[in-house]
Amino acid sequence: MDQQQNANPNQLNIEITEEVAEGSYANLAIITHSHAEFVIDFVNVMPGTPKSKVKSRIIFTPQHAKRFMKALTENIQRFEAANGSIRDLEEMQIPLSFGGPTAQA
Repeated sequence: MDQQQNANPNQLNIEITEEVAEGSYANLAIITHSHAEFVIDFVNVMPGTPKSKVKSRIIFTPQHAKRFMKALTENIQRFEAANGSIRDLEEMQIPLSFGGPTAQA
């Protein structure tokens, strides 16, 4: 019998290129939606830079957006159980200069 016939039909084979595996840093997510889709734009905003570019855009159906939210919530709960509570940015004083030169207008 062929090995592929014995394989689990629900198994998903996922591949990732080196470029995608490197990832992109983002410190801002802009979420918009219509009746048919959710769009999440991931942006890297740097202080003193007047313009920022979207690094990645992900488009979900409403059902997949909700599944993503549940999966992210579960993973955050597991992370916090292992590492302690994640402090919200509103609770922290973060310098916006990042140690670089002060922007002038």
